Amino acid sequence: QVQLIESGGGLVQAGGSLRLSCTTSEDKFSDWAMGWFRQAQGKEREFVAAISARRGSTTYYADPVKGRFTISRDNAQNTVSLQMMSLKSEDTGVYYCAAAPNGWYNDRNNFVGWNYWGKGTAVTVSS
Repeated sequence: QVQLIESGGGLVQAGGSLRLSCTTSEDKFSDWAMGWFRQAQGKEREFVAAISARRGSTTYYADPVKGRFTISRDNAQNTVSLQMMSLKSEDTGVYYCAAAPNGWYNDRNNFVGWNYWGKGTAVTVSS
């Protein structure tokens, strides 16, 4: 069973930064597109960012995080990271890592191709 393990969540003041990481022991990691999603309490899960497989030459961001968040991957370490800067209270939520082995697309809140999910790491931004 594929395991994705997130870390790096915590409590931070508005304007601060956090770096989330997601790691796996799967040797096919470099072949997977990877993504980050988040879910605030009482709201639906939403897409945050994604990075293409292998060299990670293509990245995608949701509009609310563009210019503040950066997704990256280290295939040697089987890790995908999300650097979050200028955090706002609306960034509060549980952040999930996901893997798409065979391509993906997002249709509003329908996330297709994201076959594997982590259990999440909580981020709280205090204002």
